[in-house]
This record gives sequence, C-alpha cells and structure tokens, in this order.
Amino acid sequence: MARGEEPAATGGRALVPALVFIALVVAVVGSLGAPLITTVAGDLGVSLAAAQWTLTAPLLVGAIATPLLGRLGAGPGRRLAVLATLAVVVAGSLLTVAPLPFGWLLAGRVAQGAGLGLPPLMMGVARDHLPPARSGPVIALLSVASVIGIGVGYPLAGLLTELAGLRAAYGLGLLITAVALAAAWRSVPRPPAGRPSAVDVPGAALLGAGLAALLLAISQTALWTRRPELGAALLAGAAVLLAGWVLRERRSAAPLVDLALLREPAVAGANAVMLLGGVGMYLLLTLVTRYVQTPASAGYGSGVGVFVAGLVLVPFSVMGFAGGRLAPPLLRRLGPAAALAAGGLAVLVALVGFALARDGLWPAFAVMGLLGLGVGAFSAAMPAAILAVTPAAETSSAMSFNQVVRSVGYSVGSALGGLTLAAGTPPGGRFPAAAAYTTAAWVGAAATAVTVVAALALRRATAATGPS
Repeated sequence: MARGEEPAATGGRALVPALVFIALVVAVVGSLGAPLITTVAGDLGVSLAAAQWTLTAPLLVGAIATPLLGRLGAGPGRRLAVLATLAVVVAGSLLTVAPLPFGWLLAGRVAQGAGLGLPPLMMGVARDHLPPARSGPVIALLSVASVIGIGVGYPLAGLLTELAGLRAAYGLGLLITAVALAAAWRSVPRPPAGRPSAVDVPGAALLGAGLAALLLAISQTALWTRRPELGAALLAGAAVLLAGWVLRERRSAAPLVDLALLREPAVAGANAVMLLGGVGMYLLLTLVTRYVQTPASAGYGSGVGVFVAGLVLVPFSVMGFAGGRLAPPLLRRLGPAAALAAGGLAVLVALVGFALARDGLWPAFAVMGLLGLGVGAFSAAMPAAILAVTPAAETSSAMSFNQVVRSVGYSVGSALGGLTLAAGTPPGGRFPAAAAYTTAAWVGAAATAVTVVAALALRRATAATGPS
C-alpha cells in the first residue's frame, strides 16, 4: 500500500474465505479442460485438435479479459464487475453440463474463461478492505490459490470422468461457480468512493487483439511445424497491435494499464522475472503429466490413466500451499527479490531432478512436490514486489498486467516443451525419444536459472521499499 493510504474498511469475517474461494474456483474451472480433451473428442465425435480448444479457448479469453477486468476493478463498478463475470461463468458452466453438441460446449468453456481475470480484483478488494498487516498475507494467498487450483481441478475432473462421465466432471464446475457467485454476492463490498470510472474501450480492443494473436502464435506448436509462415505473421501482427496499444495508452486520460508504473524498476523487473519464471514452471508441469501417461512400450513412462496422472498433481497443490505459507516469513527476513529467487531455485532443482532421474512414479511425485513448493513461494512473493510501489487504487490493474505476463510465460513454456518433444519424435513415431524430455528439462532449467539471477538483480530496486 502506498504511504499515507488507509484501508477503506476492516472487512467482515466472511470476506477472506470468500475471496480465496473465488480465486480457487476460477482456477479449478479453467483447468478442467486439460484432463478431458481425449474424452471430449471420443464422446462428442470431434478431432483431438478440435477438443484441444476446450482448453485453449478459455485460456485465451482469460488473458484478454484480465486487463479489462483489472481496470474495471480499479473503479467504482468493481463489485458489479465481479458479480457479472461470475454470472457469465455460471452460464457457461451450465452450457458445458447440458447434453448439447460440441459447439455449445466450446461456447461454455469460452464463457468460463472470463473468470480467469478475477483474482487480481480479489487482491484489490483485500488491499482496500483489510488492515495493512493482514492484506499482504491475504494477497499472497490469493496469488497462490490461483495457481494451485490447477492441481486441484485435474485429479477431480479425472475421477469424476471415470466414475460418471464427461458431463459429471463439468457439473463440478457448475456447482462450485454457483457457490462462488453466492459468496461474492454476500461478501464482496463496494470499493472506496472517488475512484475513476472511465474505461479505454479502444485500448482494450487493441490489447485484446494483440494478446490473442501473441498467445495463438506461441501456444499452437503445430503452426511452427506445419505453417511457420502463419506463425510468423501472427507474431508480426501481435507486435503491431501491442505497439499501437502502448502508443494509445501513453496518450489516454484513462489508460487500461498505468504504464507509468512499469517505469518503476521494481515493477518492470518483477514482471520480467514473472515472464521468465513462468516458462520453466509450466514447461515442467506439462512434461511430467505427459511423461507419466506414456506407455512403457515406448521405452520409458508409466502408462497411467487420466486419474492417476491427476494424482501426480496433488503434491503440486499441497506443496504449493506450503510454499505460499513460507513466503511471508521469507519476505520479512529477505525481502521480495530474495523470496522470488528462493522460489525460482526450488523450481530449478525440480527441473534438474527431472532431467537426471525420472524412472517410475515416485520421482514424478517428488518433482511435482518440489515444483509446487517453488511455484507457491514464487507466486506469493510476486505481489509484494509489485505492490510495494503501487498505489492502492491501481492494485487490480497492476496485478492484472502481471497475470497476463504470467500467461504469456506459461504459453512460451508449453510451446518450448511441445516443440522440443516434437523435434525428438522419430518420423512416423507416436512418442518422442526419452532424450527429448531431458533436452526439454534442461531448456527449462536454463530459463529458470536466468530467472533466479534476474530476481537477485531486483534487490536494489526493492530494498528501499520492502513488502507492502
């Protein structure tokens, strides 16, 4: 919180549980697509490429919606924005449960993706309505909840699919989003008076189109193996659109993102660290889940089903929560930059461990636990690095921008992993050579090592301000 500003209210007892529950719910719903792709293709008679869009589409929508919701969350309409977004998510969840054709299911997943932009608004509520001593740990917990929800949704979806079918798994999303909407209606307060209400709609359109082109280019690995010219065109288009957005934001009286904040070394550096860190984190997450599902006939892998593969993510969620709990004392003792470096170091050790020893299921559980510990500590420390120099009114907007940066880093990590494994797959073969996983892990380790160095370089920028 900026010096001299006080929280608008102390908040009721139900506020913190409601905020954490909403952040966890939207992460769980966003991750429901991953374990269900094969089932969607089989049950609804579509190709695997088409079914993949039940995961890709909500992630794209979430990245586009996040900065817009962040700006709405900085104004007087924050409560309305939260309720309206959750209502859209509930409506989308209903479409995924109804026995309708694939197009309606995909439309429902698109609507669910809007909810991925809500965690930064929850952080803004916490900063406005909780005392400073409490808001920092709560914001850290919200940041962790939006990550560990991935590890919660995957095994639950796999279990429900095996027990009761595809629609039951999506029914979980409908149930928890309806509860989240009720919790928001009951607990989320209005923001303090005097906040500006203007939203730069043309700027939002430019940013949304630019992000869509960028994320499509880096997340669709098939583009670079089959149509590299189309991938290059998307990247070029994204660069033009995002450059146009920056020019407009500099001249706008009500910018979607306050770019002046990005000139702060602590904010710019933290976002750069988030981009680099996201690469290694998501790369390892995808490598492990794919590796354990590879049949032993390929010469490696465990050949487990969707449910067991989901259980591999349980240590990720449990240790992610533990990492989030460790972050506050790390922040007090070492400061945000060193806490980020500590989280990145745990991720680096997990990547090196996967590169060197991965036979059997137990190493996968151990690697995912260590990854969760690092991601939890890293995610919990990130808000402190950014909010130390960010006015309270800009909390939602600043953290929304950071969440977009994280999404880009995750997409780059996923693409790097996919391309490395594709390059290591023999012509006509179904599975990559085992050495391709080693190469991909070392690529992630290199990116994470740079992350740790960059985080340590932030110490000068954050030492004077300390955690918020």
